[in-house]
Amino acid sequence: MKQAPAGLQDPDGADGFARGRTPRWVRWWEAWLGLFFPRVCQICLREPALPRWGWVGRRCRRHVRIVRPPWCDRCGLPIVGEATVRFECSNCRGLDLPFLFARAAVVAEGVVLEVIHRYKYQGALWFEPFLAGWLVHAAAASVREGGWDAIVPVPLHPVREREREFNQAVRLGRHLARATGLPLETDWVRRVRATQTQTLLSREERIRNVRNAFQVRTASEVRGRRVVLVDDVFTTGATTGACAEALRKAGAADICVWTVARGL
Repeated sequence: MKQAPAGLQDPDGADGFARGRTPRWVRWWEAWLGLFFPRVCQICLREPALPRWGWVGRRCRRHVRIVRPPWCDRCGLPIVGEATVRFECSNCRGLDLPFLFARAAVVAEGVVLEVIHRYKYQGALWFEPFLAGWLVHAAAASVREGGWDAIVPVPLHPVREREREFNQAVRLGRHLARATGLPLETDWVRRVRATQTQTLLSREERIRNVRNAFQVRTASEVRGRRVVLVDDVFTTGATTGACAEALRKAGAADICVWTVARGL
C-alpha cells in the first residue's frame, strides 16, 4: 500500500475546533487585544485572524490537511485506497513497538510546520490555540472514551527546556487534559540524557540517539496505568517510542501516542 496524502479539510470547517457559539469572555478578550494588536494572520500578514484561531487566518488554515483513515493501525500513517480490515504498514510490521497505537491530528507540512517551528524555537506562543485546537479536536473524544488514566507529555532535557523556556508537549498536553478531565502528569517521566536534535538524522540514527534517554521517576506511580503520551510531531516515532519504552519497563499497562502533526 502506498502512502496517501491526507484529505484536505472542509474549508467551511477550517476552524472546526472553534465552531459553535463563542463565549462572551472570549469576545471581550479579543476586543481588548484588538486595541493593541492588529487582527491579522501571522502567517500571510494579509487576512484577518483572531486570538482564538491562534492568529492564523481562514485562507491559511485551508491549507492544513487533516490525517484521515485509512491508516496504519499502529503508527497512524495514512495510506492510499480503502481498507476494510485493520492492518500495519511495512514500517511497523514485525517491530515490537512499545505503544498500542500512535495518532495525529494533521499533516506536518506547510503552514503547520511553520507554526510549530515558530512556536517551539521562536517563542511564538500566540500560535498555541491553533496547534492545541487541532489536537483537542482530533483526540479528545477518543481519549475520553478509551479508559485512559493520565496524560503524560514527552519531557525535554532540563538544559533544552531552560533554553526554550517552556516544553511545548506540556503546554499542548494541558489543553487535552482540560478537554478530557484526565490528570496531566508532568513528573512521571524525565529526560536524563541530552540528545542531539533529531531533524537531520535517519530513522536508525534517531532510534540510537534517544535510546535510554528517558527514565520513570517512581515506578509505583506508573505501574498498571494506561497512559496517553503527548508531543507536537510524530515523524519516525523514535522519541515517543523511547519514552513509551521507559513507561512500559516501569509497568504501565497500556500506552498510546497523540501528537498534533504527523510527518509523512
